[in-house]
Amino acid sequence: MTTVEKIRFERVTKSFAVRDANKKGVSNEYTAVQDLSFTVREGEFITLVGPSGCGKSTLLDLTGGLTTPTRGRILIDGKEIAGPGLDRGIVFQQYALFPWKTARGNIEFGLEAKGIPKREWKEKANYYLNLVGLSQFADRYPHELSGGMKQRIAIARSLAFNPDVLLMDEPYAALDAQTRESLQSELLRIWKQTKKTIIFITHSIDEAIYLGERVVVLTGGPGQVKEIVDVPLKSRDADVRSHPDFVKIRQKVWNLLHEPEYIGANI
Repeated sequence: MTTVEKIRFERVTKSFAVRDANKKGVSNEYTAVQDLSFTVREGEFITLVGPSGCGKSTLLDLTGGLTTPTRGRILIDGKEIAGPGLDRGIVFQQYALFPWKTARGNIEFGLEAKGIPKREWKEKANYYLNLVGLSQFADRYPHELSGGMKQRIAIARSLAFNPDVLLMDEPYAALDAQTRESLQSELLRIWKQTKKTIIFITHSIDEAIYLGERVVVLTGGPGQVKEIVDVPLKSRDADVRSHPDFVKIRQKVWNLLHEPEYIGANI
């Protein structure tokens, strides 16, 4: 496994001014994440779990450059993030596809953003359609695709401009269990093929363990790193969830999430 550091979170804190529901014209400070520090290795697949309100999505927004830390900093390849960039691709739960573009058209949007010459779009779009197993649906519009297909296209579009880092914010949360497990396996295949660095947010302990090489467990808000759990599984086949090592890791993560400070939290 590579030990080259790709991303570093240095004492990252993010606070917001939120309206006081009981006092008109008054705002209070809300801290989503506080003094959060950890690193991600190049080519690593890392997952984040924690109770609702622990700042998981805020952390992803910060990494994507969509917002800036109140204190601390995030570095990629040793350089502080100063805003959005084509070195990072983001996949959201809501798919965020352009409804007026076909599957191919949505993927070509990523190529256009990267400045790829138009004459190369078809070949590259075909490559990514094949990568996500949707070559035969290239000319379908989003409303003609299932939820799982839409998410595959969203992943393909994010990969099309060849980002170093793929940020995924609960991308499978709205899918049925069977589709979700299928796409988890597909994502692992794509990750092994592309060698991307992936940060994946989820509420599912099983999903976090199945996908991640390490699981970052966050505390309740404001989010901090409670513990980082290694996932040294030799296999990621469909039966791995019943393996004693998987069950042992699941119990450890579950215990971390259910210690007293988590009572009543929606995880």
